[in-house]
Amino acid sequence: MAIMITDECINCGACEPECPNTAIYEGGIEWTWGGGTNLKEVTLPDGTVIDANEKQEPVSDEFYYIVSDKCTECTGFHEEPQCAAVCPVDCCVDDPDHRESEEILLARKQFLHGE
Repeated sequence: MAIMITDECINCGACEPECPNTAIYEGGIEWTWGGGTNLKEVTLPDGTVIDANEKQEPVSDEFYYIVSDKCTECTGFHEEPQCAAVCPVDCCVDDPDHRESEEILLARKQFLHGE
């Protein structure tokens, strides 16, 4: 499963630099598929192909957020999700809407980093 940041976030930013996939962004900041990855272009579920550096709408305007399609729970990098390990208020938690196997998380890591 992916990790999510709850609305208890105090916007300290401790989690952002810990993410090996650059899946964490400050509230209100646009995100890209390419940031922190080796992606040049991405094919969306509807078949549309976009430039990986094309800016995407923020998931949250108020709090730091995690792009679930870029989150690997640090699988293949660390023993545990680093955002959760450093969060001072324990608001980086499992996202019940995005439950995924280790196999899927490893495949996502390979996709994001061109392995």
